[in-house]
Amino acid sequence: MSFMKTKYILRIAIPLLVFVSGCATIEDFFDTVRGPGATAQVRALKKRPVEEPINTNRFVIESPDQSVVGVPQVVFTNDRDTLSDFAREYGLGYDELIAANPDVDPWLPGANTPILLPTQFVLPDVPREGIVLNIASKRLFYFPRDGVRRDPDTGDVQSQIVLSFPIGIGRVGWETPLGSTTVVSKAEDPSWWVPASVRREHAELGDPLPAVVPPGPENPLGTRVLKLKLPGYLIHGTNQPAGVGMRVSHGCVRLYPENIEFLYELVGIGEPVTIINEPYLMGRRYGEWYFEGHVPLADDTIDPEKRITSLFDDADEAFSPPLKDHVRAIASAGRGVPVRVAQFDDAEVFTRVRRVHNSVEVDPDAPTLEEVREMIDEAVAEASLEEDGV
Repeated sequence: MSFMKTKYILRIAIPLLVFVSGCATIEDFFDTVRGPGATAQVRALKKRPVEEPINTNRFVIESPDQSVVGVPQVVFTNDRDTLSDFAREYGLGYDELIAANPDVDPWLPGANTPILLPTQFVLPDVPREGIVLNIASKRLFYFPRDGVRRDPDTGDVQSQIVLSFPIGIGRVGWETPLGSTTVVSKAEDPSWWVPASVRREHAELGDPLPAVVPPGPENPLGTRVLKLKLPGYLIHGTNQPAGVGMRVSHGCVRLYPENIEFLYELVGIGEPVTIINEPYLMGRRYGEWYFEGHVPLADDTIDPEKRITSLFDDADEAFSPPLKDHVRAIASAGRGVPVRVAQFDDAEVFTRVRRVHNSVEVDPDAPTLEEVREMIDEAVAEASLEEDGV
């Protein structure tokens, strides 16, 4: 076995131990939760024409009343695909893809498994200007100043461009702060001046860090940095893209290298940045209400029911009690996929998904399923010996 393949297996061996419990499919999930009718919907996807994926980073808001962008997509796996592969390929973060496919084994989904790509988004209910970071959904929204089209007579906004990217955020104990700030400086190929608190943590773990990490492939900041007015906090790239879309940082916001390089060229000094924590989002498109619910962060101190009630209060039309209960059910599932609430069926998303081409390229260094299973068996055997004191 090659060195690269061995390295690849070692990188995923521990997560595999967690997820090796089985390979349930979306059909299985809908069979047990929503009945065979939903299963038939998923199977019908195979009869749909295969289209090219949409651009999941750039959307047009056609009117000020529109607060839902994008369309959900579905892709069928090849035998060596993982959800981590799909996340980056289709402009998503790892956690949001896992949430949308709760009963699919992320490392061993198996061949010909339908994967729901949550590429539709309810926009945060904040002013549409500059950078908006929703740490609950782990997404960045950017409203470029030159992306607004106004009525030539009244000056009213007619349409607007929004860019969106998945982000990695601060883990528990290193939370990304909330509030309003601005971009105060930018840098290419930055050095990382490691905070003393981070150096202490790494030293305690037996992984000491230097005071300054120079530019290069070992730099956790990647190749681009946007410095915020909040002391010590940055929006930056990463040398570990697999962590984008997860709670992995010391409070800073991480983007895929290709996303930060693109955003870096657009964002200017003084650009406003709004950081919010909104796991529940209500929006409208073509007169219909959509609800997007994420699992609240582990350290979220606001009662979920208060959040949902405030959304009903802000809606410009009354929600009937059954409809409110339906929204609560969608919220409790926490799948992060916008649902048309009036349909009373959170599987309705599969009636309007776009089936798209699987564009994931096969990694020649990726292990075969047989090699992965062999590694799992070895790791499980070693763990059993350690428990027995051998």
